[in-house]
Order: sequence, then structure tokens, then C-alpha cells
Amino acid sequence: MGRLLLGVAALALLSGTAWAQQDRLKRGEYLATIMDCTGCHTPGTFLGKPDMARYLGGSEVGFQIPNVGIFYPPNLTPDRETGLGAWSEADIVKAVRTGVRPDGRMLAPVMPYHSYGKLNDADAQALAGYIKSLKPVSHKVPGPFGASEKPTAPYLSVVMP
Repeated sequence: MGRLLLGVAALALLSGTAWAQQDRLKRGEYLATIMDCTGCHTPGTFLGKPDMARYLGGSEVGFQIPNVGIFYPPNLTPDRETGLGAWSEADIVKAVRTGVRPDGRMLAPVMPYHSYGKLNDADAQALAGYIKSLKPVSHKVPGPFGASEKPTAPYLSVVMP
């Protein structure tokens, strides 16, 4: 009887852990939605036709920041070659909160990491866990291109009147 109770207790603990992980991923999905990650990072979004089969797989259309360069929103999926597959959850949290990539480069200035820096630890970790749980999408985005470089893909630009 004691072994049975111990087995039931262990199963309940594992089930509780699984439920907690599922809740964490749901919270991460909710955050990715309200933070509008797809608004930049899903192919086709800037063309008015988001390709949700390649959700958060990176944009083929970039945007120009005058005197800075042209940036293409990167692939956020865990693809090891073209996405964030080599990044840890801690790397993702740091980039989202501070704008600093694991290699030390800064993210494009339009990435709202100043606002996302206000995420509490649980939410930042839930977002990172959710991103790591996505289906990998193999999609290498163009660029980035410096202000004096010629881009190889379409981009959006601000035109001053």
C-alpha cells in the first residue's frame, strides 16, 4: 500500500509539473500575441499576408532607419541554422529586456526592448520558453545592411514630406 501511495504521489507531482509547464507556455503564447511579435517577425506580414505556417520565421521585408541602415526582423523560431535554436532561454530574456544579443550586438533600435524590459521574471521566462517551444522554421532573413550598403531584398522606408 505504501508503494502505491508513493507512486500516486509521484504521478501527481509529475502531472502538476506538466500542468505548470503547459500554463507557462500558454502564458508565453499570450505574451507573444499581445506584444505583437508576429507584427514584424512573421513572413508576409509587411505585405499584408502573414504566412502563419511560418509563424515568427522572420521577415523577407525590412525597414530602413535613416542614417543607420536597413533591418530585417529575424527568425525567432528555434531553427539552429537560421533562428534562435542556439540561444538559451536566458539569452532570449536578455535580448528581449536589454536589446543585447548573445554575441554582444545590439538589436535594431526599433525593437521595443525598452518597454519589454519591464517584463517581470516569470513573464520574460514564459515568453522565452514559448519561443523555444515553437516549430523550427528554416528561413534566413536578409541583412542587416549598413546605411551605405545596398540591400538585396525589399524594405520599407520613411519618406519625409
